[in-house]
Amino acid sequence: MKYKTQSLAKYLNDLSAKLCAPGGGSAAALNAAMAASLLSMVVNFTLGKNRYAGFAKELKASLINSERLRKQFLALVDLDVAAYRSKNIKKALAVPLKLAGLCCQAVKLCPPLVTKGNVNLISDVAVAAVFLEAAFVAACFNVEINLKTLGDAKLSKETGKHLIRMHKIILKIRKNTEASVGKVIRR
Repeated sequence: MKYKTQSLAKYLNDLSAKLCAPGGGSAAALNAAMAASLLSMVVNFTLGKNRYAGFAKELKASLINSERLRKQFLALVDLDVAAYRSKNIKKALAVPLKLAGLCCQAVKLCPPLVTKGNVNLISDVAVAAVFLEAAFVAACFNVEINLKTLGDAKLSKETGKHLIRMHKIILKIRKNTEASVGKVIRR
């Protein structure tokens, strides 16, 4: 089944049912896709406004990246389901690892949008950062469970270090984004 072409209701019905998949990994990818969609929305509402004209080139680049990431995240919704159903632990490990890396890329789009995006949508940038952190943490749980099943201590150690480095980046950006947005909306 390709959930990316199904209704949201169908996906949520299957997610809540007694089915082996979709599960947490697929849901994490959907969460990340929603974050990227929010970032695209912010840029789309910003482009063409005179107040932000000086940032048009950077905003267009952000939109290209957020749309690319949105499509990749959406593909991971189905790839996670397929990987789980394959019963191949290496495939099941690859999907959340990819998701984690993409979340780290996507969250880097947030800080510029706090200052260069439409101020009326600044809270959506913060929501995107929170969603991306949540998707990253969820992906890490799936990586950890798959590494445990795989039983490769060296790979577990290397992967763990890589995830910790990415989490520090994501956490810092999410906190800074949240603080910057808070200063604007709580004045």
